[in-house]
Amino acid sequence: MTQKIHSTAIVGANAQLGANVEIGAYSIIGDEVKIGDGTVVKSHVVIEGYTEIGKNNVIFPFAVIGVAPQDLKFRGEESKVVIGDNNRIREHVTIHLGTQDGAMVTRIGSNCLLMVGVHIAHDCVIGDHVILANNATLAGHVEVGDYAVIGGLSAVHQFARIGHGAMIGGMSGVEGDVIPYGTVMGERASLAGLNLVGMKRRGISREDIHALRNFFKKVFSEKNSGFSARVEAAAKEFESAVVQDVASFVKAESTRAFCQPKNNFSDQE
Repeated sequence: MTQKIHSTAIVGANAQLGANVEIGAYSIIGDEVKIGDGTVVKSHVVIEGYTEIGKNNVIFPFAVIGVAPQDLKFRGEESKVVIGDNNRIREHVTIHLGTQDGAMVTRIGSNCLLMVGVHIAHDCVIGDHVILANNATLAGHVEVGDYAVIGGLSAVHQFARIGHGAMIGGMSGVEGDVIPYGTVMGERASLAGLNLVGMKRRGISREDIHALRNFFKKVFSEKNSGFSARVEAAAKEFESAVVQDVASFVKAESTRAFCQPKNNFSDQE
């Protein structure tokens, strides 16, 4: 097992480091930390607590992972941070431990990019292939689906859910749940359309995109019932998997309202 640990780094006696792990100058790795094969921790990084990091991640200077959450109810419970494989965690990112009021774990998937200054609070659950741009901020208990993109300087309210493949515009304040494949933006973010660019990049078929657009035109052109009821009724008319993804998301339990359009749902080309 080959490891490269700088002479100025401090690594806890019980820390578990995999093969080919690199620890840079002045970094601090706590006693309970586990780091998988091939992960590179650059200089001046702090990783504490019951933190588990997978394989082939790169963690850049001044990131802080696994410290106590900014939650006044936290009493030092042995909660965790769990991070998958192949992530890029850039400078000044902060990722906090879970709490007993959540699932006791803050979880990040694989193949994610967390840009400079991103904050992920306690009990957040982040999927795979997620991008958080510079200084994006997630409050506690936020859930982010696979392939979602959150723009720079955006903030997401606690307990909000960001659906699979959604896009949050930069400098947005997100107070409600964002439907899968939706695009929201604004100081108090509203639904602005579908993330068509992201869907096309992922190879989602024209038929599915067309079905989803027609589905939402139907949902937002009718106002004679509540949002959830309109989604459920409209979903029965479409067999498309992406439409059913959205319908399932809307049916799931949540404490937040949904981000809605300011006007009628836009017909994007």
